[in-house]
Amino acid sequence: MAEAQDDYPAHLATYTSFNKLVTFSILWIILLLVAMAIGLVGHLPLLALVMGIGGSIALLIAFAILS
Repeated sequence: MAEAQDDYPAHLATYTSFNKLVTFSILWIILLLVAMAIGLVGHLPLLALVMGIGGSIALLIAFAILS
């Protein structure tokens, strides 16, 4: 039983890291889908490119700072 209590901080750290990874992945996929929709459906390819690249960089910086 004592081993299970000792493993709790490690499990919590793993769960938190996995949660951040899943959140980042979902937000990045949504960002790319929106950028593709703006570029293809909205006929604004330059805005889509800037939004896609800028948004990806912003997501990377935000998740690097928050972790």
